[in-house]
Amino acid sequence: MSTLEIRGLQVSVNTDAGAVEILNGVDLTIKSGETHAIMGPNGSGKSTLAYSIAGHPKYSITGGTVTLDGVDLLEMSVDERAKAGLFLAMQYPVEVPGVSVSNFLRTAVTALRGEAPKLRTWTGEVKDAMEALKMDPSFATRNVNEGFSGGEKKRHEIMQLELLKPKIAILDETDSGLDVDALRIVSEGVVRAKEANNLGVLLITHYTRILRYIKPDFVHVFANGKIVEEGGPELAEKLEANGYAEYVGS
Repeated sequence: MSTLEIRGLQVSVNTDAGAVEILNGVDLTIKSGETHAIMGPNGSGKSTLAYSIAGHPKYSITGGTVTLDGVDLLEMSVDERAKAGLFLAMQYPVEVPGVSVSNFLRTAVTALRGEAPKLRTWTGEVKDAMEALKMDPSFATRNVNEGFSGGEKKRHEIMQLELLKPKIAILDETDSGLDVDALRIVSEGVVRAKEANNLGVLLITHYTRILRYIKPDFVHVFANGKIVEEGGPELAEKLEANGYAEYVGS
C-alpha cells in the first residue's frame, strides 16, 4: 500500500506583477487502489496542483507538505519523484525530437528498475501495450510525440503509465481533445494499469464523460485554489447538471 498525502499546500507563481498565489491550502490523501477525481472551473488551480506535486520549476511552494509513503517529495528533484513512484500524464504532452518512442521508454524503465530490460522481453512488453491501446507498431520508431495527433499523444502517455508501473498517477485532463473511441481506449488503459498495479489515481477533469469509464471513489470540487466540497460519484453528476457557479467565490 502507498499513500500520497498533501497537507496545507500553498503554491505561487511569479509574474511581471510579482508573485501570485494559486493554491491556498490544499489537503488531500490518495491511497493505492483509490481513484480521486478533481473537478472545477478553468483557472481554479487544478493543473497547478498536478505540476506542483510533480516538481515543475515554474511553481514555488510557499507552504504545506507533500509526502509519498512518508517521504518528503518536495525535497526531491523531478526525476527522483518519478523514481519514488509518482507519474504525471500531462494535458499537453511535449515533443522530444530525435528520441524514438522505443528508446525513450526503455531508458525510462532502465532508470526505474536499475537495469536495462532484456531486449526480447522488452520488445514483447511494448508490443502488448501498443496493441492494447490500438497503436500502430510504427509508432515505436517515431520521435516522441512529434507529429502525433492529440489522441496519439494521450495514448502514448497511457502506454508509459502501463509500462512504468508507478505507485500514484496524476492524470491532468487526459480526456481533453479525445474523440469517443480514443476516450474509451485511453480510459481502459488507465483501468488496466490501476487493476494490475493497485495504482492510486488522481484524475483532473472538467467533464463526467471520462468518469463513466474510470469510476471515481471520491470526487473533489476545486475552486479558488482549494478543495471546497468532497463526495462520491454522485457529486460529479451534480456538477454536470448544475455547473460550478455556486462554488466560484467561495
